[in-house]
Amino acid sequence: MPLTDHPLGDYRFLPGIAPYSCGVVSAPGFEVVHVTLHRPVPYLRGFDEIERRLVSEGRPRAALCGVELRSPCPFSFEGFAEFNAGYARILEGWGLFVDGVSPVARTNVAPEGGPPGEPVLYGFSYSRPCDPSLPPTFVVAGAGELPEGVLAVEGIVRGGDASPDAIATKGAFVMDLMERRLRGLGGDWPSVTAIDVYTVHPIGRLLPDVILGRAGSAAAHGVRWFYSRPPIVGIEYEMDLRGVRTELRIG
Repeated sequence: MPLTDHPLGDYRFLPGIAPYSCGVVSAPGFEVVHVTLHRPVPYLRGFDEIERRLVSEGRPRAALCGVELRSPCPFSFEGFAEFNAGYARILEGWGLFVDGVSPVARTNVAPEGGPPGEPVLYGFSYSRPCDPSLPPTFVVAGAGELPEGVLAVEGIVRGGDASPDAIATKGAFVMDLMERRLRGLGGDWPSVTAIDVYTVHPIGRLLPDVILGRAGSAAAHGVRWFYSRPPIVGIEYEMDLRGVRTELRIG
């Protein structure tokens, strides 16, 4: 997947499918800032929160490069496509699409404990100027055990199987995918500052070798396990990554 320049956003992205990219990396002289909403808000209103943040820093809408959502429960494949269509219309309305696809990375999961009553905005990322001598920063979009570009039940790795052995296989597959995206962005494990895992299945057996063992020095930052389900029924395991210097919490 070739990196594509965003003409106005001051970042580059790995193309994914129409509603979201596979990841983003800052352009020279810019950094990616990650923001967490302490109190998530309905995601439509969340775009107002994003715009307020961008305006406060003198950044254009095009600087938005990552969105993190939380949904009440996993969607069917058809329901996910319908949700994505509405989400994509928002991004198109903001003028963010590049050559017909979204450059914005995304993670969308369904918390198992205390789920929201409607889709909410949990976090977002944006680009802003920084010292040109500093290294690039990035966000790897969330992904589960589906091959790149595939959104069909037939593509699920070990579909219909949630045994410990199957979860280990799914976890290894997703780790491979994360690593390919990371390399595609020009990153490496030492530059990763956050590793997030989203599943309701135990991950203890995956930590020593599948996750931390492969993460190298990034293992020093640990792993955040969100007791959540991926956004589509039948997918059991999801991850995302980022490597940033600036983490903000608002709201």
